[in-house]
Amino acid sequence: MLRRQLLRAVRTTELAETAGCSRRCVAASLPEPTAEAGPNLPPFDHTPAPYTGPSKAEVYGLRRQFLSPAMFHHFKDPLMVVEGNMQYLYDETGRRYLDAFAGIVTVSVGHCHPRVTAAVMQQSKLLQHTTTIYLHPEVAQYGKELTDRMPGNLKVAYFVNSGSEANDMAIMMARLHTGNYDILALRNAYHGLSESTMGLLGHHTWKPNVPQGFGVRHLMNPDPYRGMLGSDGKAYAADAKAVIESATPGQVAGFVAETIQGVGGTVELAEGYLPAVYQMVRDAGGVCIADEVQTGFGRTGSDYWGFQNAGVQPDIVTMAKGIGNGLPLAAVVTTPEIAATLARRLHFNTFGGNPVCAAGGRAVLQAVDEDGIQANAAKVGAHLKEALLELQQRHDIIGDVRGRGLMLGVEMVRDRATKEPAGPETAQVMERLRHLGVLIGKGGLYGNVFRIKPPMCLTIADADFLIQAMDLALSEL
Repeated sequence: MLRRQLLRAVRTTELAETAGCSRRCVAASLPEPTAEAGPNLPPFDHTPAPYTGPSKAEVYGLRRQFLSPAMFHHFKDPLMVVEGNMQYLYDETGRRYLDAFAGIVTVSVGHCHPRVTAAVMQQSKLLQHTTTIYLHPEVAQYGKELTDRMPGNLKVAYFVNSGSEANDMAIMMARLHTGNYDILALRNAYHGLSESTMGLLGHHTWKPNVPQGFGVRHLMNPDPYRGMLGSDGKAYAADAKAVIESATPGQVAGFVAETIQGVGGTVELAEGYLPAVYQMVRDAGGVCIADEVQTGFGRTGSDYWGFQNAGVQPDIVTMAKGIGNGLPLAAVVTTPEIAATLARRLHFNTFGGNPVCAAGGRAVLQAVDEDGIQANAAKVGAHLKEALLELQQRHDIIGDVRGRGLMLGVEMVRDRATKEPAGPETAQVMERLRHLGVLIGKGGLYGNVFRIKPPMCLTIADADFLIQAMDLALSEL
């Protein structure tokens, strides 16, 4: 039944495009998702509040008329989310979904986590805003508590609003501190969409045709699955040395990398790569920047920070997303020596370290520790990855299963030998999963990688439900 509905919806879309209408103008005619025969969500003790706001059609109309057309929605028939609780989301009808994507890897300890919610509400009653020109206890205490969780001499925090802003700040710090300009980044990387960070991106899909990337040198991506050199990390590092010697003055400002590429499709860098490149960069006068926007706060399970899995010590660390469990919060953490470079000029951030966000950030740290979030990511993530590997044995379309903890990727291919990307099939399975009650992400350059990065309160029962739903959706292909 669902397949017939989807085929009708696709045909409706094709006819509308032929008539000169965009895909968005037929969304209202697409079938409304309904619960269908399939696995059952685990029991959960929460009743969503009755929704009394504008209808989904009204909201969609308002969005089309008043919000940027650049914003895309995740499904052919957009999902309207009106409530969340821990690892679950609810639509306007009260239907519950397992959130396996965590608001794009942003909800770390759970939707509306009671500790975080209480901290935000309490601070909101006292003072909602001040700036860095005044003292405030929340941001000062938060700075200490955050840097206490950092290894080495990473003891100074600078709070901003987003991962893009954090990476932008880190690049400026690297250039000011070293006196050099060239920045090394990886192909397939994603570091944000500000004008500066857009130049670091290794995906054409996120790059408008505007000037960008001046002074950025992109290195060969050490991708063990698709990379030209397989899983030989030191061979990829040789490319970095060649770029430093041939495409820069021989001195660089820094090197920036995600420790597991997120938007790029949950790509773990080849073993041995980061230690070798970190040494090369430092020999060339540069600093090493770890982008922990998606891998931080225990998500990999084995360590609190993703870079620890590679056995390296960065000079600058950027973090966002899970840092605030959905609050507009991010940070740059570095050494006192590098941080001092900003004092050469006046500098401040209007909203960085906002009292409400700082209170929420502190509560996230407490929840990670007291709820055993990192241990849960390790336990449930290992269980889920093992089950995904078993799925790979049953479904030839799964080319690769990878990742750590609750940051997992499943790459879909039409042929395991040629690794031809199965992009349309990935989209079809994602749509089917939505109807079965699972919200999942996809990424990679070809849009053929499932990104499984749920709130880290996910349970074993949730993981089993996800696997059963995915097995059913894949079987229907």
